[in-house]
Amino acid sequence: MNPPALLLVGHGTRDAVGAEAFRAFVAQLDAAEPGLAVGGGFIELSPPPLADAVAAMVDGGVRHFAAVPLVLVSAGHAKGDIPAALAREERRHPGTSFAYGRPLGPHPKLLQVLERRLDEALAGADRADTTVLLVGRGSTDPDANAEVFKAARLLWEGRGLAGVETAFVSLAQPSVPAGLDRCRALGARRVVVLPYFLFPGVLPDRVRDQAHEWAAAHDTEVRCADVIGPEPELAELVMERYRESLRGDLRMNCDSCVYRIKLPGFEDRVGRPQQPHHHPDDPGHTHGPHGHEPHPHEPHAPHGEGHPHAPAR
Repeated sequence: MNPPALLLVGHGTRDAVGAEAFRAFVAQLDAAEPGLAVGGGFIELSPPPLADAVAAMVDGGVRHFAAVPLVLVSAGHAKGDIPAALAREERRHPGTSFAYGRPLGPHPKLLQVLERRLDEALAGADRADTTVLLVGRGSTDPDANAEVFKAARLLWEGRGLAGVETAFVSLAQPSVPAGLDRCRALGARRVVVLPYFLFPGVLPDRVRDQAHEWAAAHDTEVRCADVIGPEPELAELVMERYRESLRGDLRMNCDSCVYRIKLPGFEDRVGRPQQPHHHPDDPGHTHGPHGHEPHPHEPHAPHGEGHPHAPAR
């Protein structure tokens, strides 16, 4: 009997290079795992939509899937949109089943890659004189933002850096310029801006542009590192998440989930129902034509049904 297929689920990006990087990573894993069916799709913005990816694999004989969200933190997409979309696909394809893995970070394997990206940017410069600004996407989910701070602290420990600060490129504070201001106020001689993103895209480009703009107006040395990329450690971590989902060993953290716990300012999120986040090309999509402007993310469709942290009803 064949093992459940590995289904990688990405958010999607308007950046063609970033979308191709995701597709190339799926192909890379497929080639590296000859005894395993591997596919992948996006919940919005980029082809192939998740619905098409699942349909193609079902047409190829796949009936059981283990889905791994190719995201770094447990924000709204991982907690709500993706599991709801998987539930929709299970209804569309009777006889199929979907296990769901957990997001990727923070994890020591990713920290290894981040450290490598840091050293590439330093090019031999002294770590002791270097402050790192780790920049995440940003979310209105405080739990997701806290995970970025945790990754920053883990990166700081034991690596001989002057310090590691945290910033976000959207939806949360501090912003990239504010994070650089903080590094400078703390006496940073050199700052490496380290994007906490898997692949290239619109937001990593924005991080770089904002860092360069800030550097041009200040006398602090600023260097920009690359994104994580399709490194061997990333492939190993995805396979680890795949195996976890098969064992049911997910160990998700519900202690600070806004969909279970009344956190200050987020009380209205507890127990809210949810619906899948439709891809523009997917039947029933309600956001307009494929060329529509980006709609606001988080908060968007409410979360609850199909969400692994949702309270039982």
